[in-house]
Amino acid sequence: MEKTSDNFDFAMVDTGDEEECSDESLAVNASSGDEAAFEQLFERHRRRVARIAGRFFNHSERVEEVVQDVFTKIYFALDGYSAERGPSFAAWLSRIAINSCYDQLRRIRRRAESSFTEEDGAAVRARLSGRAPANDMESTVITRDLAQKLLARLSPDDRMVLTLLDAQEMSVSDIAELTGWSVSKVKVRAHRARLALRRVLIEFL
Repeated sequence: MEKTSDNFDFAMVDTGDEEECSDESLAVNASSGDEAAFEQLFERHRRRVARIAGRFFNHSERVEEVVQDVFTKIYFALDGYSAERGPSFAAWLSRIAINSCYDQLRRIRRRAESSFTEEDGAAVRARLSGRAPANDMESTVITRDLAQKLLARLSPDDRMVLTLLDAQEMSVSDIAELTGWSVSKVKVRAHRARLALRRVLIEFL
């Protein structure tokens, strides 16, 4: 599947039933203390945030924690949001969600690394046996459970860029826009992340 900006669905506005107020209007009202406007923003976008978090975490409790963290941050940051100064509300929210996931990855890094079992190692070896060439090894393990356990052994930066690039199939430019990194930093980070994942896989060969 070609990686184009069409895949950048985190920043796309949902195309369900039409709403009377735009996200931007609701954000202005919510920043003025309109609790109903903030509740409408929450209902409109909580599934978007949950989808983003679900790319990084398997457990529903962790996903829900991210959702709550994101909307808490948004509630206190609405005064600083301006549609005229930057991206759409959905894109702004998505960037906060990615940063929240990144913070979670940093907090759970050591605990997650220790959760990789001998059985998981055997599963990796089984998936890699007979496969070639070596430089395609990482693509054979980007599947849900096992992939997340392997990715948990990487640094938060490496895990984030590989999740967005491979699991979400986002383009380099879209990742740069979402994370606030430069395009060159995303490319360098992705290259280093693939090398790091390859080193992890070699441990089980």
